[in-house]
Amino acid sequence: MITMQSKQKRTDISSIIGWVLQGGVIVSSAVILIGMILLLRNPEGLAAIPLQAFPHTAGQIWAGLWTLQPLAIIVLGLLLLMVTPVIRVAVSIIAFGLEQDRLYVVITFCVLAILCMGYVLGKGGA
Repeated sequence: MITMQSKQKRTDISSIIGWVLQGGVIVSSAVILIGMILLLRNPEGLAAIPLQAFPHTAGQIWAGLWTLQPLAIIVLGLLLLMVTPVIRVAVSIIAFGLEQDRLYVVITFCVLAILCMGYVLGKGGA
């Protein structure tokens, strides 16, 4: 039997997970928009930026962020967008733990492990 308190707890957890997703999309969109604005301010136009200038490694992204390179900022926004669902799954693990639902903690942890392995193995193929 579902109690009113249990129903309220699930609603709170669902709203937190919703905020995580919305916040991740909003923040990543803002970062990408900032990068696009900086990119469009380039006096030579978009054609003057070679594709090789696109940062491919964490070091290149980090160095580009320190010098406010537009492509590095855009890549940061894309990375934030990619990480958003992973954070959502991690928050779900915490939520299921608070509900003491061990089965869903295990299942969600497996999903998180698969997501992380996909990112690591996907990067290794580049």
